[in-house]
Amino acid sequence: MTPILTVTLNPALDLATSVDQVRANVKLRCGPETAEAGGGGVNVARAVTQLGGQASAWVALGGPNGDALGAILDDLLPDWHRFEAPGQTRHSFSVSEAASGDQLRFVLTGPSWSMDQLDTAMTQIADGAAQDAFVVFSGSMPPGMEPGFLAQACAHLAPRKVVIDTSGQHLEAQARGSTPAPFVLRMDSHEAQTLSGLPLETQRDSAQFAEKLRQRGAGEIVIIARGADGSVMADGTGLWHVNASNEEVVSAIGAGDSFVGGFVMGLAKGESAGEALRFGAAAASAAVISEGTQLCHRADWDRLLVQTKLTQL
Repeated sequence: MTPILTVTLNPALDLATSVDQVRANVKLRCGPETAEAGGGGVNVARAVTQLGGQASAWVALGGPNGDALGAILDDLLPDWHRFEAPGQTRHSFSVSEAASGDQLRFVLTGPSWSMDQLDTAMTQIADGAAQDAFVVFSGSMPPGMEPGFLAQACAHLAPRKVVIDTSGQHLEAQARGSTPAPFVLRMDSHEAQTLSGLPLETQRDSAQFAEKLRQRGAGEIVIIARGADGSVMADGTGLWHVNASNEEVVSAIGAGDSFVGGFVMGLAKGESAGEALRFGAAAASAAVISEGTQLCHRADWDRLLVQTKLTQL
């Protein structure tokens, strides 16, 4: 396999607990607490590993929270590297309400980075990544990172192939186009609708918008996820659709990260973009039938890959 390296600049120590009922202005007695590693790049590396591939996760950590998260990563990933964040690693906190089944999620912002600190981090990553590696930026970007920095990262890390799966102002900046373009830009349907200002009701609508972004320089390959309707891709050879092969949804947590993991693993194995799209879609389908944060299991992926079909639009 071509090396895969994932980058998590704003990870979180995810804490979760439960209460019988959420009420304001009273002391709520919580159930047992769990702590897990949070961050898109961490999840992508986990997905690749669980599917039988190899990925190296680079994770920015700081302070006691970072130490606690690092201890979890020691048990979670066979290959991960710590580089220093400019402050304490953030918490993410969720509370499930037994009475309603609802979940309240509180996500803190994390430490702020200067552009000089980000440039230093990119140099460290470049020094640790093979020239032909896939470098994946997945998840939220940290405070202090200016919109457009991911385009600078593509230039800094060239000739490595950069894969971007992010949101908000950083996705908006990337969607305007850049030189050099990342190798892959992925987004979900809601993000694509926001960027385009269109409902994107059909597979072809989404695929044509992906092609528009590709021609603009947003990515050499642009992928738009359409939830239960699968994903579409524009890769310069045509417009493509792949179905979602799961019949039920147990938990959607980590489906997008599992998709990226499966897709990049396919590319790293030398598969075509179309076959890699099948790998990613089957990984996402496997993730949504797994409970909680388990992501995609290899046995489910093997079974669902057979049912995952690639169609040219």
